[in-house]
Amino acid sequence: MSAAAQETTTGGGESKHKHHGPRRPGYLKLGYHIVVSNAVYVLLAPFAVALALRASRLTPSDLAAARAYLVANLQLAVSLVSVATTLATVYLARRPRAVYLLDLACYKPGPEHVVTRETFMEQSNKAGVFTDDNLAFQRKILERSGLGQETYFPAAVLNSPPNPCMAEARREAEAVMFGAIDSLLANTGVGARDIGVVVVNCSLFNPTPSLSAMVVNHYKLRGNVASYNLGGMGCSAGLISIDLAKQLLQVHRNSYALVVSMENITLNWYWGNDRSMLMSNCLFRMGGAAILLSNRGADKRRSKYQLVHTVRTHHGADDRAYRCVFQEEDKAGRVGVALSKDLMAVAGEALKTNITTLGPLVLPMSEQILFLTSLIGKKIFGLKMKPYIPDFKMAFEHFCIHAGGRAVLDTIEKNLELSDWHMEPSRMTLNRWGNTSSSSLWYELAYTEAKGRVRRGHRVWQIAFGSGFKCNSAVWRALKDIHPSKEACNNPWIEEIYRFPVVVPKVESVVSSS
Repeated sequence: MSAAAQETTTGGGESKHKHHGPRRPGYLKLGYHIVVSNAVYVLLAPFAVALALRASRLTPSDLAAARAYLVANLQLAVSLVSVATTLATVYLARRPRAVYLLDLACYKPGPEHVVTRETFMEQSNKAGVFTDDNLAFQRKILERSGLGQETYFPAAVLNSPPNPCMAEARREAEAVMFGAIDSLLANTGVGARDIGVVVVNCSLFNPTPSLSAMVVNHYKLRGNVASYNLGGMGCSAGLISIDLAKQLLQVHRNSYALVVSMENITLNWYWGNDRSMLMSNCLFRMGGAAILLSNRGADKRRSKYQLVHTVRTHHGADDRAYRCVFQEEDKAGRVGVALSKDLMAVAGEALKTNITTLGPLVLPMSEQILFLTSLIGKKIFGLKMKPYIPDFKMAFEHFCIHAGGRAVLDTIEKNLELSDWHMEPSRMTLNRWGNTSSSSLWYELAYTEAKGRVRRGHRVWQIAFGSGFKCNSAVWRALKDIHPSKEACNNPWIEEIYRFPVVVPKVESVVSSS
């Protein structure tokens, strides 16, 4: 099925609807943007014309005089050329090495791991540890979560009775990590022993030996591999891993960096009755992704993206932000992750700080002028006016927003004034896969690729939130058109992309098994 046909299809028996694509700015604003963006060329045009006229009037005698002057001052000319060559050499040696994303692979569990909303409630009932009120609470959350009927749980949680243990947690980790990495290496043709850097992030499962050591052992990586394991850093750890790999690739020449992002469900299912901890049970699901980065210039031609910016924001110094996602024991001594009622407010503050840093790096001058004018009017002149929200759609073609939950996506959509089209990858990822923690951004990018939307030169903004509290961003630029037909090997959406987008009701009832 063609990309165009895919764009006009909905799934689950829903009626077909016309796909409108991203909203465009109004003609007035678009005209203003064009004028300001090309202001430099307009200002330089008279000088270019004057220079062209002067050059057209040069005579052979003028050129001979210039040559004679150069010969007479040969020592000065050679000195100037030497200084320019030295400065250019120093600049080229000190500039950051470009980091390329060769490919990515997202893990797709088998059908035996599928958990419907009804299966979820059935397992919760069978557990025999939840009160009737809290079973009703979980049902209510699940019905409004935006999760569909095809998300995944590990075997230990689906078994009757459930058998969460270290061995089962290791099996889940191995299945997710090795499944994604096998697909990635097979598709890129890169040998395991060519990898010089390994970064694995998993927030809540940190065994000994570490997950990164499991990767090194399984693939028999070379002895001098730089291996890192990030734990306890929440759903934003995937972009922290990308940033760390970027920094390491600045000092490891001609290297590949393997980044693996995942979360482990087996040992982190909450078996108590604290409602702030029950939210995680309803939202988090099984999943993971592997990403291969390179700093080799020869890899640019076959890479998908180039990493342009990473921006990290940490509000951990504020007690309210620090405790809004907190792992602890409940009153009965059962360990869980408590989500504070302040979470959305804290996330909004972290996002504001992050985009304040990112904005000047990515926004066109036209947007920066409007924002600065609004800020001056409000702060200096005391004018009663709404602060101008920069239009990030002028800076990016695609948005990958961490699918942490419906409320998170609703808030970001409203604050950034994004369209349904821009939010589609995030909402469909939440529906199809649930909250897969740090790997959700890669399922979203894979969705965009499977839809055939990525073209050379397009810019992608990944935004993630995590405990601590952190908000992190990564900006990528596409180096080529991404053709869905070439993504069948490692894109989990390919075989079913024709069914999406689907209509996700505000409330989806859980059918009782009784």
